[in-house]
Parts: sequence; C-alpha cells; structure tokens
Amino acid sequence: MRLSFWLHQHLPQVWLQRGPLAWALRPLAVVYGALMAVRRMAFATGLFKIRRVPALVIVVGNVVAGGAGKTPVTIALAKHLLAKGFIVGVISRGHGRQTRDARAVVHDSPALDVGDEPLLIHQATGVPVWVAQARADAALGLLQAHPDVQILICDDGLQHLALARDIEICVMDERGIGNGWLLPAGPLREPWPRPVDWVLNTGPSASGADPVEGYRATRQLADYALSADGQHVPLSTLKNQPLHAVAGLARPEAFFEMLRQSDLTLVSTTALPDHHDYLDWPVAKSTGKTHPKPDGTWLCTEKDAAKLWPHEPGALAVPLVITPETAFWTALDSRVRQLVPH
Repeated sequence: MRLSFWLHQHLPQVWLQRGPLAWALRPLAVVYGALMAVRRMAFATGLFKIRRVPALVIVVGNVVAGGAGKTPVTIALAKHLLAKGFIVGVISRGHGRQTRDARAVVHDSPALDVGDEPLLIHQATGVPVWVAQARADAALGLLQAHPDVQILICDDGLQHLALARDIEICVMDERGIGNGWLLPAGPLREPWPRPVDWVLNTGPSASGADPVEGYRATRQLADYALSADGQHVPLSTLKNQPLHAVAGLARPEAFFEMLRQSDLTLVSTTALPDHHDYLDWPVAKSTGKTHPKPDGTWLCTEKDAAKLWPHEPGALAVPLVITPETAFWTALDSRVRQLVPH
C-alpha cells in the first residue's frame, strides 16, 4: 500500500519531463503502446464488439492519468442539458467500489457500493445514474429502467471503446499531456493527438496559456461548504479558524492550494490515494500516520464526504465548480439539437 501511494504521489512529477526515470520506463511504454494499438484495431475490424444504445451518448474523459475535472464537468453538462429540457442520465464504471454488478445509484447508496463519483453526480443533479464494470451494461440497465432518457453522459470512458459514442469531450488541466509519453513513462493513456469533438481546458499552464488548444473552463471552489445535514456554511465564516484538510484525489495538493487561495488557514493537510475508502480513519495506513483529534474543523472534497462523514460527522465538504465558457455551450447545444429530436 505504501509503495502504491508513493507511486501515486510522485509519478505525476516524473511525467512532467523526460528525465532519467521516465527514460528507464520508456521500454514499458512502447509495449503498452503496442497493446493499445492492437486493442484499437480489434474494435475497428469488428473482432471486439462495439455496442450502440438508443440514446445520444456523450463521453467525458481525458487522455492522461489522474484527475483533470471530469466529474465536475459531467455535473455541469447534466445540469445544463436538464435546463435545456432534455432528459438526461449518467453512466460510470464506479471506480473504487467494492461491488462488480450493474446497479442504480440512489441518494443514500453507500459510496463503497457504487463509487464516490457516481454518488456525488446523482446527489448533485438528481438524474438517474447507473454503474457497471462495462459501461455499455450500465447504459442498457439505465435505459431499461428509464426508457425516456434522451442523453447519456459517460463519466470517464474515453478509452472504453466497447460503447459507441456520438460526442467525445476531452478534459485537460494545466499539465496538458506532460512529457508526451505513454504510461508508465508518461501520463498518456493513449497517443495524443487523437480525434475528439472538443477539448475543455480546466486549468492554464504555468505560462498562463492553455496547454492544448480548445475551449476554456474556470475551476474554482464554491464560496460555501456543506455539512453532513446539508447545511451551507459560508467559507467566509471559516477564515482565521484552525482547519484540517483531507483529500482522496489523484492530485490532493491542488485541492489544498485552492483552500489556501480562499484565504483559509490550514493547520494540517492529509493526502490520501484517489477513491480512498476511509475505513481506516482516523489511521491512514497509506501514509503511516495517525490522525489526531485536533482542535478545528476537517475540510474535505464533495467526493470524499460520503465516506468521511460516518467517521467525522463534523467535517465540511467544499464543492468544486467548473464553468465552461459560453462558446463551449453554444457548440454543444448546436450539436445536440442536430442529433436529438426535441
């Protein structure tokens, strides 16, 4: 566990440049690339089946390992399309869950059964959400239960070629494509560039320019936090108070830095692996540290909240909001109107 956590924390730094460790991993990346090419060819030639479902499918994904904001973008898409009058559903693999079947996500589903991100999406939007190992199974299950759904948004799954899709949105953050190499020598899950309908940049590079040409989206924390009973707590009331932040994300430091930029005082920060289950709280075995019961309030992400609240009911969850530029919504609306009778 400690080795995997170390790799989880430090490999992203290795992937930013073509240093000695990246070069050492390069032969494995060549093998990985060859396997990916064979797999893609198998789908293209019909050796592997591609399933189409009776709904418009929008895939929100990325080509780099680690979080870039796919789930907040999925939430923003669902809310936007709902406001336009479309009937929307969301499908996901449900990373981090301990079950393997296809199932619906309900408001009080245990995160360990359905995954933290699908639970967050359902709670934030109210739309039907299904999870399955194969996203096509999730799509078919959702449409059988909700045959009136017109648009399915697939949270992640850009590389899940078994599900036919109508629109692909690739989410990029300030890392761009890193050193441009495939895993494990670089961050790329597949070679880039590759055709997608749109790139949505959720964070500028250090120079201030978008790392990959595409549309822009602002990424910021909400000005409030959520308590376990659903109350909104303005962040302004937490200033000058001792706060302790915890995050089980691909890049937890990004969350901590955004809290600091909100003028909050973080006495301590605890970085945990992505989709951490919190079953070991208050002891984080991955870091070998025991969490004290300090004075102050714990802050976490919305994704972590459902798993942390049973152990730390006084914790507050701070939502992350991603807002695409108007031009992106214009392009999306135009394409959807062409593809969906409305």
